[in-house]
Amino acid sequence: MVKVYGIPNCDTVNKTLKWLDKHKVAYQFHDYKKLGITAAKLKSWTGQVGWEKVFNKKSATWRALDTATQASVTNEKAAISLMTNSTSIIKRPVIEEDGKVVAVGFDEKGYREIF
Repeated sequence: MVKVYGIPNCDTVNKTLKWLDKHKVAYQFHDYKKLGITAAKLKSWTGQVGWEKVFNKKSATWRALDTATQASVTNEKAAISLMTNSTSIIKRPVIEEDGKVVAVGFDEKGYREIF
């Protein structure tokens, strides 16, 4: 079973969950707005795929940050600190299987290959 990390009111997450349902892929959903996300989990993800892939600089949350805060995010440690405190800046969804990141974001072609 895969684990899908995200927030329920995100269009991309909803599109992903509908795709998984349609293709009968069993999943567990982790709402990190309600359940949170640990720095250790983020470190695991960034170690696997790089912090730039998990950190969403295209998000409204990023755009709303002051320029000093944006300028401070130059490495994995700074990105993890911000993502821990502001989960909306994490690219969604992150999908894991057995602790391994198999997808970040919605990618129908990629999902067909993975699942």
